[in-house]
Amino acid sequence: MQKHLILASASEIRREMLENAGVEFTTSVARIDEESIKSSLLAENASPQDIADTLAEMKALRVSAKNPEALVIGSDQVLEFQGQLINKPTSLKDARDQLILLRGKPHKLLSAAVIARNGQPLWRHVGAVRLWMRDFSDGYLDAYLSRLGDEALTTVGGYKLEAEGVRLFTRIEGDFFTVLGMPLLEVLNYLTETGVLEK
Repeated sequence: MQKHLILASASEIRREMLENAGVEFTTSVARIDEESIKSSLLAENASPQDIADTLAEMKALRVSAKNPEALVIGSDQVLEFQGQLINKPTSLKDARDQLILLRGKPHKLLSAAVIARNGQPLWRHVGAVRLWMRDFSDGYLDAYLSRLGDEALTTVGGYKLEAEGVRLFTRIEGDFFTVLGMPLLEVLNYLTETGVLEK
């Protein structure tokens, strides 16, 4: 690898995606106030896609400022439901309410990635996936959340599609990596085309 690569994220699943793809990198958590940034953008009527993109860029730039020679990957994911942004649940009750809201209806997951160097964004992409949630019973929902526990609070929507959460859905259109939180194929293509990864 020609350039040092940093993932500006504390996300275990994003780290695992890059590791499983054979990419050499280090991690550095970007300290940004996501909630105040989201609130400010929502006040300006920014779209969910623009919010995901902005958060990914701010993470990349924050870490890039401290590591100017490295290539830094910032990534963020948001859930869009009927044009509105849905945040990560803050309690199991909140997760239950969100899943009831989404039940029987489609929603979108938007996963953004921005690659920066020397404090400047070089590349960006926002991947979108459309998901249709089945009309599951209250009984199944309560049992599911009981099994998932606080893990439900670590993801937008309150489900983990890579685990039992897949049973909440009838149909998914889009890239599985984007569902997990990063448009991995597009990131890898950029890194390969620019010579960071071997062709």
